[in-house]
Amino acid sequence: MTDRSPWWAPHVHADRRPRLLQRGRIKAAIRRHFEDDGFVEVETAALQVSPGNEAHLSAFATEMLRIDGARQPLYLHTSPEFACKKLLAAGETRLFTFAPVYRNRERGALHSPEFSMLEWYRAGQSYESLIADCAALLRLAAQTAGTTQFAFRGRTADPFAEPERLSVSEAFRRFVGFDILDTVDEAGATDRGVLAEAMRQAGLRATADDSWADLFSRALVERVEPAIGNGRATILDEYPVAEAALARRSPRDPRVAERFELYACGVELANAFGELTDAAEQRRRLLAEMDEKQRVYGERYPLDEDFLAALAVMPEASGIALGFDRLAMLALGAAQVDDVIWTPVAEFGA
Repeated sequence: MTDRSPWWAPHVHADRRPRLLQRGRIKAAIRRHFEDDGFVEVETAALQVSPGNEAHLSAFATEMLRIDGARQPLYLHTSPEFACKKLLAAGETRLFTFAPVYRNRERGALHSPEFSMLEWYRAGQSYESLIADCAALLRLAAQTAGTTQFAFRGRTADPFAEPERLSVSEAFRRFVGFDILDTVDEAGATDRGVLAEAMRQAGLRATADDSWADLFSRALVERVEPAIGNGRATILDEYPVAEAALARRSPRDPRVAERFELYACGVELANAFGELTDAAEQRRRLLAEMDEKQRVYGERYPLDEDFLAALAVMPEASGIALGFDRLAMLALGAAQVDDVIWTPVAEFGA
C-alpha cells in the first residue's frame, strides 16, 4: 500500500486540472491546424488481428467470442498505423487521428501502458513535408500553452527555433566516436562483429549475446539521445535499413531508409517514414522483426494479411506517429506523462 493520494482525490485533481485543461486546448489547436490544411480526422479500431510487428513492442492480448462460441485471438493495437494505411489504400489522401494505443512492459516518466498517439499521413508527398509539420506543431503547442520553452529534467529546447537536422551516421560520429554505416553493407546487411569491436573501442558494453540491433540501441540510448534536442529540437534522420522495418530505402544511399525521429529535451517525440509499399519486402521485414522478438522475448505476433494486401494498392505516402502526451508534457512543464493524462492507468496495489 502507498500513502500517496490517488489522482481522483479532489485536492490532487484540483492541482492537476489546469494542465489537463491546457492539454485539451493543445489538442483542439492541433485538430484545427490539420483541418485547415485539408486533412480529415479518422478513428481506427483498437482491436486488431495483429498489434503491430516491431520486435521490442509488447502488446495486450485478448480474444473475441463469436455468437457461435468460437474464439478469435485479438490484440489492442500498439499503433493505428496498419489501419491508417488501409484507409490510404481505400482512397484517403490526408488523414490524422488521435488514437488511444496500448503497450505492455512500459511504465515510467515517459511511458504509460495506455497513451494517446497522434498519427498523420500525406499521400503523394515525401517525408520531407513531415519535417515542416513537426516544426509547426512544436510552435503551435508552445503558443497554445503560453510558453517560450520546453523543459524536461534540466534540459530545455526552444520550440520556435528551426529544428536541427542530423543524420544517424553523423550523430554516431559526433557522439559515439564511429560511423554506424561502417557496419552496414550496400544491401543493408549488418555486421555485428565490426559493431561490437567499435563499441568496445568507444567504451561501451558489448556482450557475446548482443545482436547488432542490441548494440545499435545501446549506443543510441546511452550516447546519442542525451545529446540531442537540447537548445532546439533535433530531426534524427536516415536510420540504417535494419532499423526501419516500415520505411522505404533512401534513393540517396541504399544503406539507409527514409526514417526520422523528432527529439526535444532529449525526449523522443515522433517517428516518421517514407512509407514502404512493396508488400513482399514488407512481409520479409515483418517476419524478420518477429524472428528477433522470438529470440529476445520467446513470443511472436501474427501478421495482418489484410494490411499486406492493402499495400498492393496503397499510394506512395509519408506518415508519422507523435506521442501526444509527451508533447503536452514538454509544453506544460510537467515531470511525467501521467501528469497530463486525465485518468492514469493504476499501478497494482496503488
